[in-house]
Amino acid sequence: MNELIGTLSDGTPVHRWTLERAGVRVRILSYGGIVQDVEVPDRDGRTGNVVLGFDGLDGYLTHPEPFLGALIGRYANRIGGARFTLDGTEHVLAPNDGPNSLHGGERGFDKRVWDVTEVTHGLRLSLVAEDGEEGFPGRLEVTVTYTLDERGALHIAYEAVTDAPTHVNLTNHTYWNLAGSDTARGHELRVAASRYTPSGPDLIPAGGPADVSGTRYDFREARKAGGGYDDNFVLDKGVTAAPEEVAELYDPASGRVLTVATTEPGIQVYTADHIGEPFEPGAGIALETQHFPDSPNRPEFPSTVLRPGEVFRSTTVYGFSVR
Repeated sequence: MNELIGTLSDGTPVHRWTLERAGVRVRILSYGGIVQDVEVPDRDGRTGNVVLGFDGLDGYLTHPEPFLGALIGRYANRIGGARFTLDGTEHVLAPNDGPNSLHGGERGFDKRVWDVTEVTHGLRLSLVAEDGEEGFPGRLEVTVTYTLDERGALHIAYEAVTDAPTHVNLTNHTYWNLAGSDTARGHELRVAASRYTPSGPDLIPAGGPADVSGTRYDFREARKAGGGYDDNFVLDKGVTAAPEEVAELYDPASGRVLTVATTEPGIQVYTADHIGEPFEPGAGIALETQHFPDSPNRPEFPSTVLRPGEVFRSTTVYGFSVR
C-alpha cells in the first residue's frame, strides 16, 4: 500500500509504503528510506511498534540528527578529519561532526527522496550520488531492497556501483525498543564479537581492535545493555558472502526477541544517550551493521574501496520472535 504523507519545501512529494507478512507490518518512507515503524506481536500476541519514529514527515524534517530509521551513506559512521587519500589523491569532505565527517555529510542519503519500486513482498529504493557530492569521488548508483520473508524477517539488501574509485559504507539507522515503552535500558544484548575498536572523545578509532575480555564491551553472553555505548564491535565472523547471525536483543517484559544477521564485519551499538527531544536518553538501541569507522584512513581495517566494474553488496536481516 502506497500513500502520500507530505511534501518537502521544494514541492517534492514523500510517500509511505506498508509491507505486511507473517504477522509483521513495516512502514517505509521514500524520504531517507526511513523505516517509520515495525509492528510485531509480544509473547501474549499483542502487536506493538518496536522502533522509534515520528507520526508524520514533519518530525523527521524538524529532528534530523537522530537519523531515525534512515538509510545512511555514502559513508556510514565517521571519517576522521573529514578527509582521506585514495590512489594518491586527497579528498576533502564536509565536516559535519566537529572536524569529522559523519553519515555521509551535511546531506547524506538520510535526507534524500529515493525512487521506489514495488517488488514481491517488498520495495526497491534507488538514488544517484553525483561525483563530488559531499566531497566524495565518483558517480555512485545505489539500490536498497527491503523485503519481508515467509517468517516475517526484514531483509535489507544494498548494492552500489561507481564510475570512479570511491569509498562506500551503507547501513540503516533504526533504533529498536522491543518494549514499546519510553526506555530500552532493560533490554538484554548479545553480540558475537571478541574485539571492539576503542575510540577517543571524537569516536574515531584510536589504535587497533582490543579484546573485550574483562571489559564493559563483552556481550558474548547476553546481559543488560544499559547505556553509555556508541561503539564499533568487530564481529568474529568477519566479512561473509551470506548473512550470519551476529547479535540478539531481548526484552524480558514483552518477550520480544530481535536477531541480527549480516554480511558486514562490524556492528555499531548506540544506546541513544544523546538522542535529543522528544525522546529520552536510552529510548532505543541502534544496531548498525557496517564496516568500521574511519576505514578510509585505516588500511589495516577491512577495505571500503569500491572501483569501477565492481559491485558493492551487503545484506542484513532482522528477525523477530518471542520467548
